[in-house]
Amino acid sequence: LLMYDQEGRSGLGVVHWVAYGIAPAVTGFAENEISTPSPKYVGGRSTLNLPYYMGPCPPVNTGHHHYVYTVIATDAEPSELPAGLTMPELLARLNGRAKGGSSIVLRYGRP
Repeated sequence: LLMYDQEGRSGLGVVHWVAYGIAPAVTGFAENEISTPSPKYVGGRSTLNLPYYMGPCPPVNTGHHHYVYTVIATDAEPSELPAGLTMPELLARLNGRAKGGSSIVLRYGRP
């Protein structure tokens, strides 16, 4: 699972969440469960070097940012992916191993 704000940091982008190694039996997370490390996923590293979810937080009066949430199915075993991968590192390791993916874009801004 990836969450990326492409407009963050004045267009440089902000990675809000990198999570992988999620068992197929996991169909969801409890409220606030992803705001701290969880045994249900392996935490990568966000732009702020966090191993867990960091919610949308665009600066005031910067318009609506586009938050892209992406899930990727892969045949890689969870043990093949060490904790702490950045989004580019994870995508590089999944190259040739991805079986499918889907994204949704949500918009959020603060007046």
